[in-house]
Amino acid sequence: MNIQAVSKKYGVSSDTLRYWERVGVIPPVTRNASGYRDYTPEDENWVHFTQCMRNAGVSIDILIEYTTLMMEGKQTIAARQSLLEEQRDKLQDQIDKLAAARDRLNGKLDGYAERMANLDESKYRKTK
Repeated sequence: MNIQAVSKKYGVSSDTLRYWERVGVIPPVTRNASGYRDYTPEDENWVHFTQCMRNAGVSIDILIEYTTLMMEGKQTIAARQSLLEEQRDKLQDQIDKLAAARDRLNGKLDGYAERMANLDESKYRKTK
């Protein structure tokens, strides 16, 4: 699959795909006879993983570290697992904070709904 098709499929610009490859966020993509990138299903998996992790706030540096470890082979499995567990824990912390903020907002909104239900409009001056 060419870069434009991958870009469209995953909603990531061609420039971003080239950048990810250049800095090592994704492994080098194979080239066809004309020298154009030819994304394999494995390359697409890397793009999808990277997109997902970036959307979750995982830094480029962490993704480069993970990709580097992957490229070094199975002797880095424990290090990769540790890295991913650390990112999962950070993500869970963010989820917990967002859930707490959502609950706080819902409490505020419930208070407004209660006030509106008990609103005595006769206490307010009407304007024309």
